[in-house]
Amino acid sequence: MSISAEPLLSPSAADVVAQTRRWLERAVIGLNLCPFAKPAHLHGRIRFAVSDAVTEDELLADLEAELTRLQSADPQQVETTLLIHPHVLQDFLAFNDFLDPAEALLDQLELVGELQVASFHPAFQFGDAPEGAIENCTNRSPYPTLHLLREASIERAVAGLDDPDEIYRRNIRTLQRLGPEGWRRLWTES
Repeated sequence: MSISAEPLLSPSAADVVAQTRRWLERAVIGLNLCPFAKPAHLHGRIRFAVSDAVTEDELLADLEAELTRLQSADPQQVETTLLIHPHVLQDFLAFNDFLDPAEALLDQLELVGELQVASFHPAFQFGDAPEGAIENCTNRSPYPTLHLLREASIERAVAGLDDPDEIYRRNIRTLQRLGPEGWRRLWTES
């Protein structure tokens, strides 16, 4: 007699958004990993888009649609978009490789200098960091996610900073103080 596993249930789009919103509120905003996220979130200007893509080509098509949508949207209504894709690019190296076609798409759409794509992944790993290093958590999200940002928003946000790179260094210090157990508690406490 063979034992078969139950098929994995795919999360609903509402669950994907809820988990991503929780990550945004507890980690990105709660730990102040991105000091620019809070105002956009408080004013409801973050679009959460869940892709049904199961192939990279489908995701690229969804990315094109979301880039076009963001570019044409009023920034006072939609400042940034989180394109969450729970069914494709689960492998971090494949996800990382996908960033090249994403950048090529920005170029093809003539959006370089207007929009940019940042990346978050559950298995994110900086090139010079060990897999289990806590600093990797600065870019770890519940699902693979492409963050579409307006260059103008970034320029405004960093204009008042003496050293924008200090954000990255502060994030590493924050996570090192928090430690792996503190990071886990972010997700287990109500």
